[in-house]
Amino acid sequence: MSKLVVHTEENHPEHAAEVLGRVKSTYGFVPNLLGALSESPSAADAYMYLGNALRDSSFTPEERHVVWFTINTIHECHYCMAAHTGIAKSEGISDAVIETARSGGDYADAKLQALKEFTTKMVLDRGWVQPSDIEAFVAHGYSQRTVLDVILAISHKVLSNYTNHVVETPVDAPFAKFEWNPAREAAE
Repeated sequence: MSKLVVHTEENHPEHAAEVLGRVKSTYGFVPNLLGALSESPSAADAYMYLGNALRDSSFTPEERHVVWFTINTIHECHYCMAAHTGIAKSEGISDAVIETARSGGDYADAKLQALKEFTTKMVLDRGWVQPSDIEAFVAHGYSQRTVLDVILAISHKVLSNYTNHVVETPVDAPFAKFEWNPAREAAE
């Protein structure tokens, strides 16, 4: 097997039917990421559970997207950057926040910049951040809960970003206009 399969509503193994039904009722369609994850219904369920948990986390919608975008950028996940751009726009996240995320720039808002920097440290240092990193993060109005919510978001994005890498998940039609190429975005 050289390429992993993206299952669809019409073309899937029997063991994926139930989870694909839940995906469609949740999202209104089967995103290609979840079509790929449905090969392991446990992985698809975990992805959806973690996404819901993040919506109930300490993050504001804007902060949640900053964390997701930061992780997607570090992992260079073309699929998640496109999908999260569309999702962020549908949730009313400002174009300034979205464009800063897509270009890898710095946020004008110091609190959002601190969130981006702390998330970056957590990902690149694989959780081995220094006490001074946590203190600097908390000094911007975050808390121990937020530290743990960053770890939750990393778990969520590792599941999707790594899946998209091994599957080479094609971007869904609704998100195609938000295609992202890290080299091109950084140059603009």
